[in-house]
Amino acid sequence: GEGGGEGGDRYEHKIVAPVYEPKGTEPPLDSLADSTRTAELIAAIDEADIDPGVAAFLRRAAERHTAFHFARIAEFYCHASPEVQALMEDSGLVIIDFEAAVENGFVHLTSRLGKLADVELEAARREADA
Repeated sequence: GEGGGEGGDRYEHKIVAPVYEPKGTEPPLDSLADSTRTAELIAAIDEADIDPGVAAFLRRAAERHTAFHFARIAEFYCHASPEVQALMEDSGLVIIDFEAAVENGFVHLTSRLGKLADVELEAARREADA
């Protein structure tokens, strides 16, 4: 993008919040995420002969393997009550307010993920050139 000179701000600060309007029927709650891998990991943890504290930690970590279907989540959000919508926003399931997203760390996380993706892309290019 166009920078504001040496060390200038390269990003547009005019952020237009997305408008979530229903496009169809409310998706069923059980269609918003796939926890198949999470359940497999938890079952293996429960079968393991390990320290209960370690098992509890591993169960919490297994939750990160739940796959979220964000298009369905956005549609669900449109049909949700204001209270549920606010909770979904606080969890980063939808982003309505850019400033709140920054405060909650979601923009920082996205930036870090983008940098990691750039590293992966560069590594793939070097491998293809070799």
